[in-house]
Amino acid sequence: MISKPSLNQKKLEIKRALISVYDKTGVVDLSKKLIELGVEILSTGGTAGTLRDEGIPVTDVSDYTQFPEIMDGRVKTINPLVEGGILGLRDLHSNDAEKHNIKWIDLVVCNLYPFSETISQEECDLALALENVDIGGPTMIRSAAKNVGWVTVVVDPSDYTAVSNELEENGGLTFEFRQSLSSKAFGRTAQYDAIIHNYLKDEKLSETLSLTFEKQAEMRYGENPHQAAASYRIPGVSSNNILNARVHQGKQLSYNNIMDADGALACVREFDEPACVVVKHANPCGVATGDDLLDVYNRAFNADSLSAFGGIIALNRTCTKEVAEAITSVFVEIVLAPDFQAEALETFKKKKNLRVLEIGNIVKREPKLEIRNVDGGLLVQDVDTKMLTRDDLNVVTDKKPTDQEIDTALFTWKVLRHAKSNGILIAKDNTTVGLGAGQVSRVDAVHMALHKGGENVRGGVLASDAFFPFRDSIDAIGDTGITTVLQPGGSIRDQEVIDACNEHGMAMVFTGQRCFKH
Repeated sequence: MISKPSLNQKKLEIKRALISVYDKTGVVDLSKKLIELGVEILSTGGTAGTLRDEGIPVTDVSDYTQFPEIMDGRVKTINPLVEGGILGLRDLHSNDAEKHNIKWIDLVVCNLYPFSETISQEECDLALALENVDIGGPTMIRSAAKNVGWVTVVVDPSDYTAVSNELEENGGLTFEFRQSLSSKAFGRTAQYDAIIHNYLKDEKLSETLSLTFEKQAEMRYGENPHQAAASYRIPGVSSNNILNARVHQGKQLSYNNIMDADGALACVREFDEPACVVVKHANPCGVATGDDLLDVYNRAFNADSLSAFGGIIALNRTCTKEVAEAITSVFVEIVLAPDFQAEALETFKKKKNLRVLEIGNIVKREPKLEIRNVDGGLLVQDVDTKMLTRDDLNVVTDKKPTDQEIDTALFTWKVLRHAKSNGILIAKDNTTVGLGAGQVSRVDAVHMALHKGGENVRGGVLASDAFFPFRDSIDAIGDTGITTVLQPGGSIRDQEVIDACNEHGMAMVFTGQRCFKH
């Protein structure tokens, strides 16, 4: 039986280091400091070459093990002399080490092949991806992280300076310092394995779900000042999104800023033609499309200017100076666009607290999974990217909608699925008129949309994100001048609702699909 080891928590002197890194940022300066402090350096292939080019004395791992790197470098450090030197407990295994000529390795500096960068390349196939799965690196990292009592592991170049300072000032590395680096190392290998797992799994909703993210920024607070918050992003993902946006000016984005900006971007992605989306508290309070971006912005903002105050403006075309001047005449938190004219950026400087985000090319949303926390686990589902077309529509009333009303109905549906359910949206002339969102009853959502739209609802199209369970909603809009109703259908009282539309002289169109958003 192996004796139960004790965990060495004393300060650790560094006499020998093994350095094997893909990302060579800062490794020369660290190695020079180690040599200056009398540390022997073992290294592999490309790293050893880099250090020698800088005049740094280094011993090749293959010279130490007396076994060459083989199979195009696939096998370098997986050797008992290496792993034993890292994993051995100095107070229990010294006899084994002496018997087998194993030298203790006190410091492991290692980072990994860039698997996430590889799989993000368009030309990447399975063979290339697998070739970039690091084996020896994670083995060394995990070994060193496990043996934290006797070994220090460094996986992040940003920690090199702290290691150098600790060694120079204290003559060694404290247990607390080693433990923090060990935790980071295990996190790095867990992240690495999760990325590989997600790439290789052949099921969208597999038996296990591996999540891995890296911190982008810590925030002042979350939705409310008493809640801690941070933003995390998926490693290696370079798509055009809020977290990857270029921030031209303004304060750091808050938790609520990111949530609302992400919602605005998702909605504006629905449109190919020039579009503007105004979001407030996660709901699109004003949306418009057209040919002239300034006109589109003005219609979107004025659709509900009261709610738009302090909101998020999303554009899917280059923001011009004229649009920037219109935006700066009111108070908004964020404006985002694919890019900005130089004159627009100069205009925005007048509002120093306004956040200006350059997203890059804004393309259609792609199918992906969205995840929500629940107590004890997660809920996972497809993002709703299903498009509604004319072919999906079924006219069920005596009155038939015009082509323009059909176009407006399709516009309305694109916006409505970004509003909280229960949701009702009224629109006309490719502009939203009134939104009722997040209500516990559908008729309440109808009344809210009517209140928001006022007289402007006349001649509009009303869309509902789910079926009408009763005719009361139709009766509520009977004398408003609304011409067409769009809804999924599927209620046991569908005929009653259809009859109500016929009585009020309105057209009704079934979509056959709903667009709940909780």
